Amino acid sequence: MSNLVSVVHIIACVLLVLVVLIQSGKGAEISASFAGSSQTVFGSSGGANFFTRFTAATATIFMITSIVLTILSGQAKKSIFETGAQSAPITAPAQPTTPAQPAAPGQPQNAAPAQAPQQ
Repeated sequence: MSNLVSVVHIIACVLLVLVVLIQSGKGAEISASFAGSSQTVFGSSGGANFFTRFTAATATIFMITSIVLTILSGQAKKSIFETGAQSAPITAPAQPTTPAQPAAPGQPQNAAPAQAPQQ
């Protein structure tokens, strides 16, 4: 269901961008580049009524699919604040280790250091 609505939403996005770019503006527009001028391509009215209706329909489809996708995504996930942050235990930081003492000049590197005599 979500995939179908996503596909319709993407198609509506692309159509909305294209329709807005094709509409006649104050200066040179993309519709004039199709056949020289907008009157010859879309009739004497320049296609204003068609593009106005098509833009409104496409914008409506875009808004409806946006709302539906928002509702569908809200059902799938919950916020961490709603579920609580108790899923991961809190641990104490690791204690630093003391560096090993350098070996005496006559003692091998891997041998354990001699312990002091007990009294």
